[in-house]
Amino acid sequence: MTDLPQLPPLATELPPEALRVHALARRITTPCGDGDLVWHVWGEDKGEPLVLLHGGSGSWTHWIRNVEALAATGRRVVVPDLPGFGDSARPPGGQDADSVAPAIAAALPALVGDAPVDVVGFSFGGLCGGLMAAAHPERVKRLVIVGAPGLGLRDRRLPLMSWRDAPTEEGKLAAHRNNLGVLMLHPENVDDLALAVQAANVPRDRMHRRRLALTDILARTLPALTCRVDAIYGEEDALYRDVLPALREKIATTPYLGELVLMPGAAHWLQYEQPEAFHRELQRLL
Repeated sequence: MTDLPQLPPLATELPPEALRVHALARRITTPCGDGDLVWHVWGEDKGEPLVLLHGGSGSWTHWIRNVEALAATGRRVVVPDLPGFGDSARPPGGQDADSVAPAIAAALPALVGDAPVDVVGFSFGGLCGGLMAAAHPERVKRLVIVGAPGLGLRDRRLPLMSWRDAPTEEGKLAAHRNNLGVLMLHPENVDDLALAVQAANVPRDRMHRRRLALTDILARTLPALTCRVDAIYGEEDALYRDVLPALREKIATTPYLGELVLMPGAAHWLQYEQPEAFHRELQRLL
């Protein structure tokens, strides 16, 4: 990738468990900006496509505890490194979800054909999925948003430690561990795999001007969607646990709303923290 000259491929910095899951996937690239958009596909090509979009400062690894179980149901699980994250080049023309969504929509037919598909978007990926479903309804059959922002319920970020300012690798890891415990997981659930994935993903985030998550852009988009929309949020999500009634009101504006599922005890990265419970809920919705 021309915009990642200083970093090796993501897989070279992942731990053995992540490499095991990665090795089960097929790698496909499509054009994106001045480089490639990298896709990872689990399951047989004849399976019905299920597209998973990861969160901010992430990569396909945000779904590391889910892709095998979903592929085992017979689905073809299609997971990009979103433009500007992981091993994918930055999207042309922007630094936020409103440039990522059209880049994904343009590339998707090369992976799944022209028929609309089920899309599941986590956090920033849920925001991207909502924007894509609004602008390209022919691409999305059903949308499941998981802990998605852009609902106008927060106007400031959670306080995180700067890993870039840490003078040692131990200090950087300590910052990553802290930040996972503040935003993504219950602190006691920040394990070695989550820490290693975070440490590999965050330096590859080249979308530093993202601001749409702190606006109400998704709340304004939901009423325009013409596909079925379901939502899964953690009851203990640090972004929303204090505003759950308002969250229900925002999601309820969706014309073709299926369900809003609040997973008990789950934090923001709920598909990692409670993979079995998440899998059951997602399969039930789909």
